[in-house]
Amino acid sequence: MGDLAVGARSGTEEPEEPAGRGEIPRAATSSVHQSQAQQSSPTDRSVAEEESGSMTTGKKPRAFWKELPILIGIALILALLIKTFLVQAFSIPSDSMQDTLQRGDRVLVDKLTPWFGSKPERGEVVVFHDPGGWLNEAPTPEPNPVQKVLSFIGLMPSAEEKDLIKRVIAVGGDTVECHGTGPVKVNGKALKEDSYVFPGATPCGDREFGPIHVPKDRIWVMGDHRDDSLDSRYHQNLKGNGTVSVDEVVGRAFTIAWPINRWSTLPVPDTFDQPGINTSMAAAPAALGLVGAVPIVLWRRRRLTTERTPR
Repeated sequence: MGDLAVGARSGTEEPEEPAGRGEIPRAATSSVHQSQAQQSSPTDRSVAEEESGSMTTGKKPRAFWKELPILIGIALILALLIKTFLVQAFSIPSDSMQDTLQRGDRVLVDKLTPWFGSKPERGEVVVFHDPGGWLNEAPTPEPNPVQKVLSFIGLMPSAEEKDLIKRVIAVGGDTVECHGTGPVKVNGKALKEDSYVFPGATPCGDREFGPIHVPKDRIWVMGDHRDDSLDSRYHQNLKGNGTVSVDEVVGRAFTIAWPINRWSTLPVPDTFDQPGINTSMAAAPAALGLVGAVPIVLWRRRRLTTERTPR
């Protein structure tokens, strides 16, 4: 519509004098040239303006060294969030978990599932805070400033936190015991521990115990090297009779991450899946079935009574 309006005549203008033969009317010629110029000129100008505008207003890419601090800051924030809520690395300081874990191993601990109400299960290797009095005899090394920063963001195991790592043998509601040379029994079922107990060590070590009833929301833990582990057996004089509250558990160690030649997972041994060991869970379906059957029986009796009553 705008192009058609360029150079057009309004109906009120006076008619032009007819041009002589062979002559082209100058007014018409100028109008044609003017129309073409006006049609092409706005487009050319807009293209030129866009090109010049993009050259003047376009931002130059930021230098890498200027973006590097931002990238480092984002990486540190992500590392801190991962350490706080997802996974944290821990260093093994002693021989109490041999041969499963060696001194100096770095393990990764799952800290996510406890946020969803998951509790430690039998056979899992867990990291937990000192319940109180377990590490009084163990001096804590003083880390340097760099170690403190790296451990704070989760890039290095903490040397200041008083944490322990053991295997869960029994959970709340279980009865656990071990006499003489073993075996360890959970709810009356003997554990076959050859796959993880240190070769040459007996299941009870040098400290037999039990039977002990593990209170609700607490766990009984033992090291795999039974002759070199100050675990639940040695703290029965403390609160909980050697058991650990599940609230003290940081998470489950699920893999050995370092050194590279020791990469492996930490699965639950098959002996903890044997039939009958989980007495509390075995009783649960029966109890639920009984609770569900009561309303059905009452409804059926009421129906039969109604049918027999004369109307």
